[in-house]
Amino acid sequence: MKQIAFVSGKGGTGKSTLVSSLSILVQDKMLADCDVDAPNLHILLNGKTLKQEDYFGAKEAVIDSSTCLKCGICRETCRFGAISEQLEIIPMKCEGCGACLLICPAQAISLAEAKTGQTYVSETARGTFSHALLDIGAEGSGKLVTEVRKNTFNFEENEKWLLIDGSPGIGCVVIASIIGTDAVVAISEPTKSGQSDLERVLAVARHFEIPAFVCINKYDLNPEITSQIESYCANNDFPVIGRIPFDPDVMKALQRFKTPVETGNPRVTEEITGIWIRLTEELAKPTAKQ
Repeated sequence: MKQIAFVSGKGGTGKSTLVSSLSILVQDKMLADCDVDAPNLHILLNGKTLKQEDYFGAKEAVIDSSTCLKCGICRETCRFGAISEQLEIIPMKCEGCGACLLICPAQAISLAEAKTGQTYVSETARGTFSHALLDIGAEGSGKLVTEVRKNTFNFEENEKWLLIDGSPGIGCVVIASIIGTDAVVAISEPTKSGQSDLERVLAVARHFEIPAFVCINKYDLNPEITSQIESYCANNDFPVIGRIPFDPDVMKALQRFKTPVETGNPRVTEEITGIWIRLTEELAKPTAKQ
């Protein structure tokens, strides 16, 4: 099964809209939403939950009050202010570093697994869908992204494709979204910040030696910057496989929880279809990752 990660240097570039549209056009595939901090692909897929589990991706200190000497050394040691005056752990502040455990003279502190989110696998009309939601204030989002991708393989039935709605940015969640994939498709808008974000996320893909392709959304809003993005991609061997035109009807469709494909938007649907055709053609070339 070939894995394609759709990413962007920032949120709001149209990444989820593109993936949800492809989920209709592409056959024999699975889906994954790796934006665990703010997932939204499930809103357009409307699936039935097959599996739901709590995810424990961090450690948290626990104080045994029956053993504690009330000396307060742990509170003095904790640099995160995670121990109250009553010598109780404040979960939202505990980093699970273990410093309090090492310093405690009574060995009254231990580290326990802490829940950081929930994972889901859903059955949808467009294929099996893996996603998750990180708890408010929780850390370890990169680990949760990895868990989302692992869960897809537990339900694999010889599908040909895994379409990954990746995390925005260039941090660990993006790395977890793209590592080991067969291709990255970076979506950008024709703005100065959009161009800068695109260049950064393409650099991440190149660092991990993953073939990267570019799609420019709303390309016709700023032809000058679109031309600059295309020149940058040409000079750095990043094929531009898509130029989606601006159309206010796309937003109207999303407000009704519909993709532009479902509402029969011909211009946008034709271009998204072309994106998939061009992507598969690029992947079929001998130089593409096999």
